[in-house]
Amino acid sequence: MAVGDRVSMPGHVQYGDLLLGPGTPYRWRRITGWGDLPALDSGTIARADAHGAFPGQLLAQSRVIGLDGLIVRAPRAQVGAVVAALEDATGPVVDELPFVAWLDERGPLLAYARITRRALPVDKGYTVGTITGGALEFEATDPRRYELTERTASATLPSPEPGLDWHLDGEGVEGGLAWPLEFGAVGSTGALSVTNQGAAETHPIIEFRGPVVRPSLTNVSTGDVLEYDMPLAAGDVLEVNTRAGTVTLNGTASRLYTATARSVPEQTFTLPPGSVNLIFRADPSSDPSASVVVRYRSAYW
Repeated sequence: MAVGDRVSMPGHVQYGDLLLGPGTPYRWRRITGWGDLPALDSGTIARADAHGAFPGQLLAQSRVIGLDGLIVRAPRAQVGAVVAALEDATGPVVDELPFVAWLDERGPLLAYARITRRALPVDKGYTVGTITGGALEFEATDPRRYELTERTASATLPSPEPGLDWHLDGEGVEGGLAWPLEFGAVGSTGALSVTNQGAAETHPIIEFRGPVVRPSLTNVSTGDVLEYDMPLAAGDVLEVNTRAGTVTLNGTASRLYTATARSVPEQTFTLPPGSVNLIFRADPSSDPSASVVVRYRSAYW
């Protein structure tokens, strides 16, 4: 299923496959930590010989999200099944799950989180199918919020335009050419542009597709380069996950060690807010049909 596939209106929150909000047995009154700026670790250092400090880097901590005032309603004969479904969906997990919240006309946003707290108080209302005063708490180790739709951009290696064919069969055509002149398909420049519409830097996933030797991707604005000294056969895919800092061949074998000396650490290769121009290059012996695909989501604080 697609991420946030059950979210269809403001007030909906989806965690994994669990949907809460209008039209479900689970309602919530307040969400906390979703629109807040996460706590920041500051690298600012006090000046030893003057007033003030040297400004340092600000790094966001995990985002803690709370759903308070949780209400569970179900027919008395079904309350056990409804509560069981909630309990099953909000147990401890190893890997973070998609957490999608739609609050207003801007549409839904996505984070990846794990449940860290669940409170379902039981009182007399339970016997008639109503639980009030519940709460859920989640922790997102990546504090950024993302758009649901994943964007993609791709490019092939630079190749020239074929140009005008001067050796046409001239039978019946004066000079061997006919108007309008056909210069062939437009050649590739190896350039691609991506746009992060959010306000936070986002980490892309980059896929180099063979046949290619020593593929690289360069951020034109910053000069940052990702380059790997290895050949890829036709059908091979080298995936660079800049958030996780991993480089894998065909989804399994690590190839992080193939990064060249001019390649920056993968986790530092980000897309800032706005448009970013990228250049795909490789060894001259590479096949012009080789390509790169950049996958990303716009990110928000």
